[in-house]
Amino acid sequence: MRILLGLCLAACSAFAHGVQGRDAEFLKNVSGVHAGPFMYLGAKHMVTGYDHLLFLFGVIFFLFRMRDVAAYVTCFAIGHSITLLAGVLTGIHVNPYIVDALIGLSVVYKAFDNLDGFRTLLGFEPNPKLAVLGFGLIHGFGLATKLQDFNLNKDGLVPNIVSFNVGVELGQLVALAVILTFMTQWRRTSGFVRHAVAANVLLMTAGFVLIGYQLAGYAWGGPA
Repeated sequence: MRILLGLCLAACSAFAHGVQGRDAEFLKNVSGVHAGPFMYLGAKHMVTGYDHLLFLFGVIFFLFRMRDVAAYVTCFAIGHSITLLAGVLTGIHVNPYIVDALIGLSVVYKAFDNLDGFRTLLGFEPNPKLAVLGFGLIHGFGLATKLQDFNLNKDGLVPNIVSFNVGVELGQLVALAVILTFMTQWRRTSGFVRHAVAANVLLMTAGFVLIGYQLAGYAWGGPA
């Protein structure tokens, strides 16, 4: 449970994983096509995006076949690619606090689903693939808001954002490989089944922390 615990501690620290330092300076001043740097920034943002990784962890928690992992991760990728590209290229703006709170909700949702909460309360489980696709759309807006803050130069914007999205997907594959490696080893231990409930309760708690932090930021900072 070390990876999950680390991600949860990162969420509970309540630090936003925005673009900072030299990366921020680059985005403020960039002009023209820079596919490589944008691809790097996309990958970096995904592998350091603990909220995205917590959701991804929850999605694959009980997926034991690679084709199922591929299907769900593809749904997630399609969702966040659509809204990332649409948000930046068309100027669709969503309040970042609300979006990030909904991303926290996606973590809570998936953990609750893993605990069989919907079947217990409602007697049925909402379509899990549609849920992952839908939350992928929200995660994409979360990615878009991080870039919209910089009012990116329109010179080279389309290839740059496409490159950023490719980087996000590459970063997701790297993160997925690490998570799957961890999960494979953990599932081989006798403690997996015993600790599965506790792990998802911890995951849900981290999601609630993310929601609370973002809603507090919205209340104090006002609409963006």
